[in-house]
Amino acid sequence: MRLFSRRKVVTGASAIAAALGLGGCVTTQTQTQTQTRPREVDPAFRRKEVDYATREPRGTIIVDPSEHFLYFVEDGGRAMRYGVGVGSEGFSWSGVAKVHDKQEWPDWYPTPEILQRRPEVIPHLTQLQSGVGMPGGPDNPLGARALYLWQGKKDTLYRIHGTNEPWTIGGNVSSGCIRLTNEDIVDLYDRTPIGTKVAVLAPAAVG
Repeated sequence: MRLFSRRKVVTGASAIAAALGLGGCVTTQTQTQTQTRPREVDPAFRRKEVDYATREPRGTIIVDPSEHFLYFVEDGGRAMRYGVGVGSEGFSWSGVAKVHDKQEWPDWYPTPEILQRRPEVIPHLTQLQSGVGMPGGPDNPLGARALYLWQGKKDTLYRIHGTNEPWTIGGNVSSGCIRLTNEDIVDLYDRTPIGTKVAVLAPAAVG
């Protein structure tokens, strides 16, 4: 198993924006629902280099929520493809943004709504620099890394981040954020500089 450094690097992140935005990046299902699922990632969603035709330049991140894949565009019509978990019904988001900040082992600040929906996390919370939350680490819902998405000078409050629930990859499970396995978010994090363009496609219409 790959080991990750717990060294935290924050490149100009706003503490208030981080606290608000990271509060929404948690599984929307109940604990009972997630316990009935397999505990490992479906092999169909494992990281893989694939053919991918796009006009976007190398280094662009494209998220296709309908297919549950994230593509990091490479040269020659190729891309590194990652399986992702995306927003559940009523929590999806689409648009174009840029990576404004990056953080290793981010802290998590759940909203009152999340605490009402998932009271089992309350005993794990503690007083942190930006409020009451869960410190970064292997048990944190945000996983090993987080990329903060902004549009212009405004924080979208959506993130691309890891997860401590890898079995949710390939599902519509989050409160709008894009989640990858911890191994995959570390790989993507290392490839992604500040300023990277991120395009989240609109989900395909059903029927």
